[in-house]
Amino acid sequence: MDLSIIIPIFVSIFAIIDPIGNVPLFVALTHDHTNEEKKRVIKKIIIVATTTLIIFSLVGQYIFTLFSITIPAFQIAGGILIFKLGFDMIQGSRPKAKRTDNEKEEAMEKEAIGIVPLGIPIFAGPGSISAVMLYISQPQNDFTSTLLQLLIVILSVIITMIISYILLTNSTKIFEKTGRMGTLAISRIMGLIITAMAVQFIINGIYSVLVSWGVIF
Repeated sequence: MDLSIIIPIFVSIFAIIDPIGNVPLFVALTHDHTNEEKKRVIKKIIIVATTTLIIFSLVGQYIFTLFSITIPAFQIAGGILIFKLGFDMIQGSRPKAKRTDNEKEEAMEKEAIGIVPLGIPIFAGPGSISAVMLYISQPQNDFTSTLLQLLIVILSVIITMIISYILLTNSTKIFEKTGRMGTLAISRIMGLIITAMAVQFIINGIYSVLVSWGVIF
């Protein structure tokens, strides 16, 4: 196996997950969180995204086959979810399923964004899941090469998530000069961006479906 592929694999996975680009989104979604709540959200993001990508790198093909799910379907579903989030951000709504006066339940709801949508599908989305599955599915000459390829992919995911953790942990310092109004402005701008990103997810999913049906060549 050619070890020169290590850097390209890492760079590809890092670019698709895009932890740097996800920092403003994290700041926008957690602008009303306390420092402790932010820390718990970050932990959820890292744990959920890392676990998801590693599981899909190992058994992703089997999971999709078991539930008769295709990558295009995952792209469309993820796109719809992200679109709803982006639209709410543009309107200035808090990204919560519901509001409650119970502080414990409210805190749990705040932390839940670390699972959805930040953990999945922002950090571990259709693109990154497809990438790790693609790299693992590439044919190798022998078992050792296959195992090495798997280790490279998993290590790339772990390193990317370590970098993500560092960036998210220091996100407040990065944006501390923006103030509340600046954060709200960033929230609306990011809402517009991720709404457009969601539409692109959906378009990509529909395009893949049309190609698979032979409608587009």
